[in-house]
Amino acid sequence: MATVTAPETATQKLVQYRADGGIAILTMADPPANTYTYEMMRDLDEAILRARFDDGIHVVVLTGAGEKFFSAGANIRMLATVPPQFKYYFCLHANETLQRLEQTPKLVIAALNGHTVGGGLEIALACDLRIARRDAGKIGLPEVTLGVLPGTGGTQRLARAIGKARALELMVTGRTFSFDEAQELGLVQDIFDRQDFLPQVLDYARQFCPPNKASRAVGRIKRAVQTGAEVPLAEALGLERELQQLLFTSEDAHEGLTAYAEKRQAEFKGK
Repeated sequence: MATVTAPETATQKLVQYRADGGIAILTMADPPANTYTYEMMRDLDEAILRARFDDGIHVVVLTGAGEKFFSAGANIRMLATVPPQFKYYFCLHANETLQRLEQTPKLVIAALNGHTVGGGLEIALACDLRIARRDAGKIGLPEVTLGVLPGTGGTQRLARAIGKARALELMVTGRTFSFDEAQELGLVQDIFDRQDFLPQVLDYARQFCPPNKASRAVGRIKRAVQTGAEVPLAEALGLERELQQLLFTSEDAHEGLTAYAEKRQAEFKGK
């Protein structure tokens, strides 16, 4: 597959895309709240596919424009003015986009730069890892206060992330809480300082890029975990064996095993 060279400057879309040393940075750009519409989800879908099929991209970082919100979720004014049938198809489209994000065979890191509530948290839950900006806002799924449920995968992904009882309590109360509490629950993996937040996240992401890591192995680990969690154990073990066999034929596996035998640091190429 030929490598698609991503431009280094962001395009004027609701989801801006730029590449930085093997990392695709996707920014939801409708400040201050970065609420999403059908158009934003369409742009997000396009950006995910662009990163997925670029051989020069190894990690995806998703964040929000500005400093107040990662995302406040779906645009409520839009939902309040459209018929029920459109609401249904809007949720269906958003779910398909987040499933694509979740299943893309590259590590996806959510950089939570501000409030991450409602559908914003549902987007973050579809990412593999979540890094928050210290004291930057609240997190939670308060949809019950609007008379609806978290309908973009929230009821399922939150329960899988922190357990059924805790997830249920948070959703039925609609309570929002701090990033510190989210870290205690295992919902957020780390909290970085407010100053230079995104550069810190990019430094964190680079550890998963060549030459530091075999990015194909990272992607296959993700696929084994994401798919394996949804099927019986015997099928999951079969998938694990299949993915391992694919990795055994890669240049990076040869380099990693050889480097270990020669007692030197491996230099991975993502191949």
